[in-house]
Amino acid sequence: MLVPSIDLALGQAVQLIGGETPAIDAGDPRPIAARFSRVGTMAVIDLDAALSRGDNGDLIRELCAQYPCRVGGGIRDLSTARRWLDAGAETIIIGTAAQPDFLKQLPKDRLIAALDARDGEVVVKGWTEGTGQSVLGQMEALRDYVSGFLVTFVECEGRMGGTRMDLVAEMVKVAGDARVTIAGGITTAQEVAELDRLGADAQVGMALYSGRLSLADAFAAPFRSDRPDQLWPTVVVDQHDRALGLCYSNLESLGAALDEGRGIYWSRSRGLWRKGETSGATQSLISVSTDCDRDTLRFKVRQAGLGFCHLAATSCWGQLSGIPDLFELIQGRLNQAPEGSYTRRLLTDPSLLKSKLMEEADELVRAQTRSEAIWEAADLLYFALVKLAKDGGTWTEVEALLKRRALAVSRRAGDAKEEVIYDRPMA
Repeated sequence: MLVPSIDLALGQAVQLIGGETPAIDAGDPRPIAARFSRVGTMAVIDLDAALSRGDNGDLIRELCAQYPCRVGGGIRDLSTARRWLDAGAETIIIGTAAQPDFLKQLPKDRLIAALDARDGEVVVKGWTEGTGQSVLGQMEALRDYVSGFLVTFVECEGRMGGTRMDLVAEMVKVAGDARVTIAGGITTAQEVAELDRLGADAQVGMALYSGRLSLADAFAAPFRSDRPDQLWPTVVVDQHDRALGLCYSNLESLGAALDEGRGIYWSRSRGLWRKGETSGATQSLISVSTDCDRDTLRFKVRQAGLGFCHLAATSCWGQLSGIPDLFELIQGRLNQAPEGSYTRRLLTDPSLLKSKLMEEADELVRAQTRSEAIWEAADLLYFALVKLAKDGGTWTEVEALLKRRALAVSRRAGDAKEEVIYDRPMA
């Protein structure tokens, strides 16, 4: 599959030829990241940190908070590695420091070893110094400590002349269970497809920046279809991963969706279909992914209007339910709750809301049975959602924060604060 790559220098997205000669200054990386994130995890490489001439830490932390990222460049000590894992990086890319004694102190499933190769030799320090070690030898030595390898063919990097496809099959074999990602010189959708066939991913920067290779062409290169019309069945889900309906896509509709950031599909009767163009039930595209067989897509969207279904339901299987819908109901009542209703009282009386939150938390703590715990947890959650809506937060943001916290490797003590007390003695 495709891994779009953003190289950073002095706060800008750049591309270098052979790791040395500036070729493209693409400017602010934020809009680039927003677009690249629509096809999944992207690589974010700090060239300044890699060359020990400063860093782009604040910018990368901002990107990690919004998008799925692999982070690399200048990660040479445990504190830096853990800091990026705590910041929400899905994985970190370790170069010079990728040695067993270092790697085994970090979670294997979050580690990618970067092996930058020039003519088969591993090079380090921003591709400026040879090591005398072969790429295959290093892969064999490190494969038990990482979940993946990033192999960059430095002699091909930024030159858009093709990559070393002849070496990939052997690398995939030697890597074992670790997934191999290839970078350097990849310029065509056919190369992305061939790498996928060989069991490797393609990390692409220059070809995407320059327009030589379109994002849709690169992303869709490994896709297949067994349908006579060659369409890809497309499961549409909301931001909470709940199914809304089934559509179909082809390369034209996928390209439009990625370019416009909208839910755009291929209608078997009407052709290109921009969801909600007439009804107002539009969709903002969050991401597109493919299943393990590369023959079915999943569009994750933010649905606007009355819902996905033409019958004005949230999904083609009827109204959805759960915490997201309860929150939307509460949020919808911020300015519309009837006078005298309990929701209106809670939203307009901060002291009442505070008291109920403390009361329900206390009652949950005191619950003695399973049924009591369920009842009190439901009460507390309701009042917590009212507080969240009142203060302008969203349930989606809460879910995202919990996901980022789950990625952290540094654990907080979690001790109770002294000022937290209960009004009544415990039984």
